[in-house]
Amino acid sequence: MKPVVVFVLGGPGAGKGTQCARIVEGSLCLFFPLQKYGYTHLSAGDLLRDERKRPGSQYGELIENYIKEGEIVPVEITISLLKRAMDQTMAANSQKNKFLIDGFPRNEDNLQGWNKTMDGKADVSFVLFFDCDNEICIGRCLERGKSSGRSDDNRESLEKRIHTYLQSTKPIIDLYERMGKVRKVDASKSVDEVFEKVVQIFDKEG
Repeated sequence: MKPVVVFVLGGPGAGKGTQCARIVEGSLCLFFPLQKYGYTHLSAGDLLRDERKRPGSQYGELIENYIKEGEIVPVEITISLLKRAMDQTMAANSQKNKFLIDGFPRNEDNLQGWNKTMDGKADVSFVLFFDCDNEICIGRCLERGKSSGRSDDNRESLEKRIHTYLQSTKPIIDLYERMGKVRKVDASKSVDEVFEKVVQIFDKEG
């Protein structure tokens, strides 16, 4: 069975991880179980950060330098980590073939690498785009940085990351938009309000 993928995109702090966790957990309310969607959440950023910390990782130092500078990690590394995570999930349970891939593809190079490596091996269903004002995103990340311990949750790194997002990721979203594959959510609202919109999208898409 081939993986079915939803790319989850938006600026840093737009709420991608928070909403993906809710889709997986089904936490709209006690009477609204969402497990019926059956998605597994894979965060490209988390996979990279975990790999950076993994003892003996051949990529660790390289990933650290890219993340600190707010730059995009080479596509071969990111795709190999995503593919490994999908393969492991499906090996453990062959029915779990639906994935929310959060924070990928981030640029043209990412997209070309995905198409080259995963062509015929995975189906991209649609792009879930969390659209959020840049200053709101920065404010959320600075607040998160007080407890997250993430080296990139500071204003200097965040401004670099938003610049990278606007230069590199937004054109990818625009490309999928022209293909009719983008489902846009106003992510500046509260977590609950955003999630209600997300639920409507997944109810429609199945």
